[in-house]
Amino acid sequence: MQYRTLGRTGIKVSPYGLGALMFATTMGNAPEESARIIHKALDAGINLIDTADAYGDSEEVVGKALQGRRDGVVLATKFGRPDGQDPNRQGGSRRWIVTAVERSLRRLRTDHIDLYQLHRPDPDTDIEETLAALTDLIAAGKVRAIGASQSPASSIVEARWVAERRGLTPLHTEQPAYSILNRGIEREILPTTQRFGIGTLVWGPLGQGMLTGRIRRDAGTDVRRAGLVRHLSDERRVDVVERLIPLAAEAGLPMTHLAMAFAIAHPGVTTALVGARTMAHLDALLTGLDVTLDDDLLDRIDAIVPPGTDVGVLDQAHQPPALTEPALRRRPPAARAAA
Repeated sequence: MQYRTLGRTGIKVSPYGLGALMFATTMGNAPEESARIIHKALDAGINLIDTADAYGDSEEVVGKALQGRRDGVVLATKFGRPDGQDPNRQGGSRRWIVTAVERSLRRLRTDHIDLYQLHRPDPDTDIEETLAALTDLIAAGKVRAIGASQSPASSIVEARWVAERRGLTPLHTEQPAYSILNRGIEREILPTTQRFGIGTLVWGPLGQGMLTGRIRRDAGTDVRRAGLVRHLSDERRVDVVERLIPLAAEAGLPMTHLAMAFAIAHPGVTTALVGARTMAHLDALLTGLDVTLDDDLLDRIDAIVPPGTDVGVLDQAHQPPALTEPALRRRPPAARAAA
């Protein structure tokens, strides 16, 4: 295993990380089976596990599984998603952060979190408020490094500027979506994280199932008949997959290996997170740990999905208020009439 440095933290992490969403019992796994998957991943050299307080009881499952092995793991979790109906139990305010971290520490059965991340941008909280609270957590020894998830490039730059201006700890990592099907971060996000030495953990490298090779148009696995989430019904994504499958076959690779090797080939990507729900899923991924793609193969992928482009939108991708709230895109009626 060739470990990589997480940004400029000095922390060494594996190029594949284990995403822990699937370990929540609501996803169908017994905690004992999830523990076996975690242990096998650790035995294979994967040393990064990423979870979140919003992933059901995932933190509890992970915490129990890591008893006796915690020191060898770079443990990451996230905060900020709503916790119930109370409007103050979410976001990046100091009030919520100091509560959320204690709850995560308790569930994870540890005295520190290696990487603590803001799960979604919080437009209602000044980034200085968030960075100041996270800086204090580092000083208290409860957190080792801090990051964010699904931030636009402008927010990454703003956070960096605020940290330098106010003498606060800068964000060490960013966690965006990235796969052959979703390459939008190549346009601004990855150049920005590289410019500032920020580590990048990418999620969704298998396109939330589209890049496993199991979804075919004419093989009884048409996405609409498969009953998958709405984003998979985008026919453009199916068309791309149908062009990638013979490319992988020609290279002698399973689709999963092609997809994962692509995700970690970009020099701006530190780690690609995989969400293995079963031991069979993990075994299939582990056999591809040493796969690399040559320039010719990467060029052929570029010809199918041009760099910096997205084919459809992932259902879990964050949509900023400027896109989801019509009122933010429209002048008040009186102002429109006056114009």
